[in-house]
Amino acid sequence: MIYHSRGYVGLRCFGLSAEEGRSIQPTHQDFENLLRFRTTLRGFLRWSEDQATAAGLTHAQHQLLVAIKGHPGPEPPAIRELAEYLQLQSHSAVGLVDRAEAVGVVRRQQDGKDARVVRVHLTEKGDRLVTALTADHLAELYKLAEALNNLLPSQPAGAVDR
Repeated sequence: MIYHSRGYVGLRCFGLSAEEGRSIQPTHQDFENLLRFRTTLRGFLRWSEDQATAAGLTHAQHQLLVAIKGHPGPEPPAIRELAEYLQLQSHSAVGLVDRAEAVGVVRRQQDGKDARVVRVHLTEKGDRLVTALTADHLAELYKLAEALNNLLPSQPAGAVDR
């Protein structure tokens, strides 16, 4: 079941833990639900890409700004951390940061404790853009959660004991 609680959207299937020795035998309804899920998710991703473009960013730059703004801890993220968040190779993350810096949404700064580490900060423009985009995305995620909530029954019809 898809649930929403305190801003968190996730999947929860009841009675399907590996410890209980159960597996799912997909039904036709499961395939229909999966199709609706994938279509709904792809629609959200397309909408998100369009929002980034309207704000003057690529979707990758938007994801970069979210990674910087959402990075936990007192220090801004290092390039290697951004690469991990975005599932990129370090050299690809460097190129993305280069392009984002060229449009004025991020800036680099050498780490004060370790000169080998480069930290990436949001500029005022970058912070303003990611904050506005995130507000719109959260509103859209609430709609997405509602749409996905009805896709899975609390107990899949095809669940069988092994």
